[in-house]
Amino acid sequence: MTVRPFVVDIPRSAIEDLHLRIDMTRWPEKETVDDWSQGVPLAALQDFVAYWRHGYDWYACQDMLNAWGMLETEIDGVAIRFVHVRSAHEGARPLVLTHGWPGSILEFRRCIAPLTRPEEHGGTAADAFHVVVPCLPGYGFSGKPAAKGWSVEKIAQAWGVLMQRLGYERWYAQGGDWGSAVTTAIAVQQVKGCAGIHLNMPIARPLPEDMAAPAPDEARALMKMQHYQDWDSGYSKEQSTRPQTVGYGLVDSPAGLAGWIYEKMWAWTDNQGRAEDALSRDDMLDNIMLYWLTATGASSARLYWESFGSFGPKDIPLPVGASAFPKEIIPAPRKWFERHCPKLVHWGEPEKGGHFAAWEQPEAFVAELRAAFGLME
Repeated sequence: MTVRPFVVDIPRSAIEDLHLRIDMTRWPEKETVDDWSQGVPLAALQDFVAYWRHGYDWYACQDMLNAWGMLETEIDGVAIRFVHVRSAHEGARPLVLTHGWPGSILEFRRCIAPLTRPEEHGGTAADAFHVVVPCLPGYGFSGKPAAKGWSVEKIAQAWGVLMQRLGYERWYAQGGDWGSAVTTAIAVQQVKGCAGIHLNMPIARPLPEDMAAPAPDEARALMKMQHYQDWDSGYSKEQSTRPQTVGYGLVDSPAGLAGWIYEKMWAWTDNQGRAEDALSRDDMLDNIMLYWLTATGASSARLYWESFGSFGPKDIPLPVGASAFPKEIIPAPRKWFERHCPKLVHWGEPEKGGHFAAWEQPEAFVAELRAAFGLME
């Protein structure tokens, strides 16, 4: 039941080991195409990793995490490490934000201040939240489950325990990617205390009649779903069937881990051809370091083995807000999604942003949360 401080303290020796491994990288030959169709181009990844080696400073990120103030508690034998930032407004709504793969709690780095101190960021006291951002089990600084069973449904229950331990009897939940599956599971199971949810990756599937005569937004969704299945889902097939096998390379090779994640930063963001159009290199490397320093390549992939089937549509009995960002990897038109949500109170369609909505477009993301939760009691 104890909640105690957790200090991020990475020794210099860990950084020296990283640098040595980068220096010892054995690179493959150049791809046989002039684009990203075979994966991350050799020159692009070498340039990215060279910056990691010579231009990047981990300790700026460590200082930021410790300035937020991380905490830890144990739930069912697994250490859960999390950020907890309370608003100065006592009437603020408690909100748990859940990240996904290959993201981390750092996806929300530019949203915490606007959510907790809204009057400094274009809002009012009515827009204030007490923010809780946990590392998923097996991700970042949280512990790694030693036995199977940590599905999204179990994580949803764990978040209920976490919010109760923090003294929140009534709270809200938000998520994208795996966070969307966890947040949906919170609502479906009606985890005690949760009063409503928001998703930036609403999950739905078409009915036969939708596919027979699709509207323009449905046709686009069907096209993107097919593209994902044909060209973008290899990582999920590997992680959902053989997470241990892929984990060896991800835990041992910095270049391998960087390529595995950097490609998704390129493919899943709203950019003009480069991942750096949407996210800074320092931001991306901070995120990659939460996988490298904690050696969570296998443990994070294992969530796919546990729960990949949980991404199917679910009927949600609680109040729901949803935001469809234009470059989401698997879009769900409102028509499909609202069939599962009798209490859909908000549907937003921001002008820009991709899969990592909070990270790419923090102002739009915060505006969507204010709009959605403002319509819930």
